[in-house]
Amino acid sequence: MSTPEGPRRVRVTSPRTSAARRPIMPTGTREIDEQTRLGQVYMQSLIQSQLRLTLAVIGGVVLVLGSFPLLFWLVPPTRTMSVLGLPLPWVILGILVYPVVYVAARIYVRNAERIEAEFTEFVGRQ
Repeated sequence: MSTPEGPRRVRVTSPRTSAARRPIMPTGTREIDEQTRLGQVYMQSLIQSQLRLTLAVIGGVVLVLGSFPLLFWLVPPTRTMSVLGLPLPWVILGILVYPVVYVAARIYVRNAERIEAEFTEFVGRQ
């Protein structure tokens, strides 16, 4: 009895003989990943910076938008003034609010990205 011969087997090996190495992580990143006390301090610092920025932007928006009703209360003729046929309070509260909110959002995003970039750079150097 003869056995049918199939395709010849070939052993394929890689020229690399060492196993893949883990990339060397900066100390700061490792501290955060391992949730050590130092990593917690780094994260608290980032969160505090973001919170400070958030409160500053919200405070600015509240100050600007809150000044409109104060303006109407302190200067009564502004309640009855009209701009382009619309009452001034409607123009301010219905139209001018949006640019204020847009500018606040732009300021927030730009500064939040700056804070994160500085944090990443700082942690990456450690």
